[in-house]
Amino acid sequence: MRKSSLERKTKETEISVSLDLDGSGEGSISTGIGFFDHMLELFKKHALIDLSIKAKGDIDVDYHHTVEDTGLVLGKALDGALGGRKGIVRYGFASIPMDESLCEVSLDLGGRPFVAMQSPMKHAFVRDFEVKLLEEFFRAVSVEGRMNIHLRQICGDEAHHVCEGFFKAFARALRQAAAIDPRERGVPSSKGVI
Repeated sequence: MRKSSLERKTKETEISVSLDLDGSGEGSISTGIGFFDHMLELFKKHALIDLSIKAKGDIDVDYHHTVEDTGLVLGKALDGALGGRKGIVRYGFASIPMDESLCEVSLDLGGRPFVAMQSPMKHAFVRDFEVKLLEEFFRAVSVEGRMNIHLRQICGDEAHHVCEGFFKAFARALRQAAAIDPRERGVPSSKGVI
């Protein structure tokens, strides 16, 4: 049972996350930030993770706290669901076209957090949502999820499409990396531990 449920409450946000790594993409997303909800819906669908997220934050001030804290709780829930990471594939990669854009994600569930995001659209906006916030989200997921994530925009000039490409590629790469490898007897590391 690769499931996890967590809550986090601060003076800025209240976040609850429930997930099942071996789901079918069901669940509900509500962060109060429409575009972010859309991205998380894409993520759960393409990762085939049952995922419910409820977030309440100080979005009247800024979206930053809600986006980052959602990433922290989601990352920690993913880490919990992965357990000791025994039998997983560990590495994942996806390249996703979205109309004129092409984005790719490579990730490693090997325990070391790191994010590298290459996108000339970092400071573009989709409505009132700055694309740069996605880097904060992925960094938070990386730290609490103990994963290395590389995101690269190959091409694209429409910010919405680029963001969709990143979330779908992340979902597919995570789905691949978290899958159970029937040939792996322990953890996929020469150290014997992740």
